[in-house]
Amino acid sequence: MYSLLPLALYRGYPKIPPMHIVLLITLLIALIVGPQLWIRWVFFRYRAELPDIPGTGGELAEHLIQRFDLEGITVEETAPDRDHFDGSAPAVRLSPRNYKGKSLTAVAVAAHEVGHAIQWHRKESVFKLRSKYIPLAQKLQRAGILMVSLSPLIAVITRNPVGLALPVAGGVIAALCGAATYLIVLPEEWDASFNKALPILIEGDYITAQQAPAARRILRAAAFTYAAGALASLLQVWRWLPLLLRR
Repeated sequence: MYSLLPLALYRGYPKIPPMHIVLLITLLIALIVGPQLWIRWVFFRYRAELPDIPGTGGELAEHLIQRFDLEGITVEETAPDRDHFDGSAPAVRLSPRNYKGKSLTAVAVAAHEVGHAIQWHRKESVFKLRSKYIPLAQKLQRAGILMVSLSPLIAVITRNPVGLALPVAGGVIAALCGAATYLIVLPEEWDASFNKALPILIEGDYITAQQAPAARRILRAAAFTYAAGALASLLQVWRWLPLLLRR
């Protein structure tokens, strides 16, 4: 009975040409994965070692923590592509390449994470956005994935194609809402990049005037990291759909 679901869903609707479906799927994947690929490309573009930079990303982070009297905050090396500030430690954590590297990406990312440390230390209201909304976004996305994965079981129990379609639709909606919730955190990320990190790098002469445009690009990419990661996580839901629609 479940093999008739695609027919039941599309009966009475105009038939969509296969090429249009392929183009639509390609566009959706580009919208979901594109931002993360752009961020990785920006970081990669400016990761070359520069001898005129006075220190590594880790050294810059430690220097800035002392300069701004951020007592109790440490600087640690973490896993690749896991740069972040952990307010519960508290610690600025940098990936190996950024912790040990003397590149524009290393110093800009380090300054961005120190920007979060400054938000936390000063108890700025903008820093509370992450602690308030990120857990909600994660719960919504987990709920979406769970609903989609349980939909075949629900369909078997109910013996009705609707038992498959409704959980799938609900799961996708929940996952989309979870991804959208990450957009609420953008002001916090933007503040860390452009109200904290960029002025620090320029006014402190940690970078040259010629390097400032590249630093802006890196900091813009750093600000969108959370949102891009949330979009990419939607693929965990979409990958179930072809399997479910064949049932």
